[in-house]
Amino acid sequence: MMQLKTLAQAVAFFQNEDACHKLYEQMRFPDGVVVCPKCGQRGAYNYATTRAYKCKSKTCKAKFSITVGTVLENTKLPLGKWFTALYLISAHKKGISSLQLARDLGIGNKAAWFMLQRLREMLQDNAPEWLDTFVECDEVYVGGKWKNRSQSKRKERKERKEAGYISDDTKTPVLGMLQRDGKAILKVMDGTTEETMKGIIRENVSPESVIITDSHTSYVGLDKEFAGHEVVNHSQGEYVRGDIFTNSVEGFFSHLKRMIFGTYHSVSRKHLARYCNECSYRYNTRKIKDGERFALLLANTNGRLKYKDLIKKS
Repeated sequence: MMQLKTLAQAVAFFQNEDACHKLYEQMRFPDGVVVCPKCGQRGAYNYATTRAYKCKSKTCKAKFSITVGTVLENTKLPLGKWFTALYLISAHKKGISSLQLARDLGIGNKAAWFMLQRLREMLQDNAPEWLDTFVECDEVYVGGKWKNRSQSKRKERKERKEAGYISDDTKTPVLGMLQRDGKAILKVMDGTTEETMKGIIRENVSPESVIITDSHTSYVGLDKEFAGHEVVNHSQGEYVRGDIFTNSVEGFFSHLKRMIFGTYHSVSRKHLARYCNECSYRYNTRKIKDGERFALLLANTNGRLKYKDLIKKS
């Protein structure tokens, strides 16, 4: 793959649709053998045009495009626009809004929003590794105040609350876990109960690790499940005790807050997990170059997200 060192160089390359198709084919089929997505037969050949394929199996004979089975499947936009959007969302330190992307690519706002949500599917870690050694854990709360919401939203909340259908919580808790000099993970939570928080930590942190947290009661007892548990008591004015602190994960939270407040402004509880994946991915790949980050993402496009599944009520 050619080295894309600047945005100008990337945009110039993405204007050639044939070059984009060839690049994507190389990323999906590194050995040069195209595999049929329907029957798994190897050796599909170009059909009608250089951008379409046909299975060579006499019983299958399926016709398909390079995007079948990926987050780009059934798209009406050229690959060049997808690659430009992918480069922008991975290179911009605070992300890019759908309105800005729509203006940059010359597409509709709805199409840009759907495009970004599909690209965020590529940012999640499909093969996560346990965090190890010293791991800082802390919680952050995402969401605005009810007094800043529209009159109709406040009225609806009041009616639902009076009917007993809604709690007074206005923010969504997110648990952050960060390995010293390593990677970070963000997990959206339904609440901050001991069962919820400890369950997430067990799934993502090695038992041989030393956990460092604040004095939240839900962390009590972690010393019995892990190699150690150190507590920084913020309520008593303690923030650093030698190597015991949670400053790293709190600094990581600042990236999430700047991304949401500075670029996206408002994120719904339903889609918050995707934005957390975006923030984590950008942080965990902070030491590699933009072109390398783009190539890494392009190799992780398997899976599909349909619009009706994205907007359906949970």
